Amino acid sequence: MPAAFNHTIIASVDAAASTRFYRELLEAEQAPSWGPFTNLLLADGVLLQFAAPPVEIQMQHYAFLVDDELFDRAVARLRDRAIDHWADPQMQRPGETNTEHGGRGVYLLDPAGHGLELLTRPYL
Repeated sequence: MPAAFNHTIIASVDAAASTRFYRELLEAEQAPSWGPFTNLLLADGVLLQFAAPPVEIQMQHYAFLVDDELFDRAVARLRDRAIDHWADPQMQRPGETNTEHGGRGVYLLDPAGHGLELLTRPYL
């Protein structure tokens, strides 16, 4: 079997808030949780696990490939909830989306301060 991405742990001081944020933004499914982890399952079977780390949280970047319909719904949620978002990772184009790489993209921060990217076409 070739390698496939299975899961990642996303550091969060408030796992419930982060889980709710990602679940609503990505329309992900709640998954069984255990130990220190609160879990979500993406449509492709990737598990997102949220947990409080024993050290200060360092910003990470997570990019999610979504279809055009989910992108439209997610951007509408950002706007409806007045969540800051940008067309660029440098955060110089607030409230916009980009049309680079043959698709659309948007950048935002999650409740723990991680950088998220939603894009409708992969870079490669």
